[in-house]
Amino acid sequence: MFKSLKPFQWLFVIAIFLSCNNETKQDTATETELNVVTVGMKTIPFYTEYVGETYGREDIGIQSRVDGWITGIHFKEGDFVTKGQLLYTIDDLPYKNKIDQAEAKLAQANTQKTRTKSDLERVEPLAAMHALSARDLDAAKASYEASNSEVDAAAAALRNAKIELSYTRITAPISGIIGISKFLVGDYVGKLNVGTPLNTISSVDNIRVRFSISEDEYLKFARQRVSEDHKILGKSLPVQLILSDGTLYDETGLIDLTNRQIDPATGSLLIQAVFPNSNKLLRPGQYVKIKLQTGFFKDAILIPQQAMNQVQNIFQVFLLSDSNKIVPTIIKPGVKVGSNLIVTSGLKVNDRLAVIGNAVVMKPNVIIKAVPMKWNYDSTSVQ
Repeated sequence: MFKSLKPFQWLFVIAIFLSCNNETKQDTATETELNVVTVGMKTIPFYTEYVGETYGREDIGIQSRVDGWITGIHFKEGDFVTKGQLLYTIDDLPYKNKIDQAEAKLAQANTQKTRTKSDLERVEPLAAMHALSARDLDAAKASYEASNSEVDAAAAALRNAKIELSYTRITAPISGIIGISKFLVGDYVGKLNVGTPLNTISSVDNIRVRFSISEDEYLKFARQRVSEDHKILGKSLPVQLILSDGTLYDETGLIDLTNRQIDPATGSLLIQAVFPNSNKLLRPGQYVKIKLQTGFFKDAILIPQQAMNQVQNIFQVFLLSDSNKIVPTIIKPGVKVGSNLIVTSGLKVNDRLAVIGNAVVMKPNVIIKAVPMKWNYDSTSVQ
């Protein structure tokens, strides 16, 4: 059939074929469906994470206040102990001997006081009759006053000996969890073991978490505290805790204190937060992360992360015009917000974006069939 066609007729057939082919491509392009989302806008709180360490609300080291051999341990290591509970006993025989000696000295001093008092009572009437000199009277009074002082000193020594005897029974100063004993029965302990406590008791109803911020961060927070209503490092600021397994602790804490000075060795400022610990999940010595609100992005432009394409250092999205044509647009991305992305330039709120799923739409001015896609911009805040 086509063999009998003349040259000009061939040109006509080719033109019709190309026309039909272009129409087919145009129809195909027009029928391409893509998900389309609308650019969002929200004020996003900004959080920063810091590494911290947990401490008991009180961590009290148990020290011996007297020298001696440990004769008894009256608790189970790792158990909860109550205030006043007996923990350790130390050999008390030397201190009972000290009490006996002090009592003997006190008795001797009282005898001396009785004798000097009798002497004074005899001297006073004789001196009044001028049978004895004033000098004799003064000597008798001085002896009596000295004996009174000796009685007071002996009584004080006795009280001190009794106090030392009481120190041979070491009791819990607070209620809390007691650790593993560093000394056993038969070990010698004394007042010189200041750097090595017998044990430590931690009160864990509340847990302290200490962490550090840099000097630059402190200056930033301090300026925000002056210029804004909310206090970045104020005691009313809620603080979140991330455990070592990545889970979020279910109790919210509060800033408890900040150190008085920047550490000159590290250039950092120590901050302490306190968390309730009613379920006793936290223990002293854990390494955790503090999640602290350090600012916010006001009216941030948000898009889904998958709506952005990156080629080397170029970041672009595909806007949808009013005529449903693809318009490649260069943007400047910011930080991630959950599954979303903050865009700092290149977009405005309510712009329509195509979520790219096919390379064909990367060509400009391609017409697509927009399929509206619902998207949640209420993701977690910036970290």
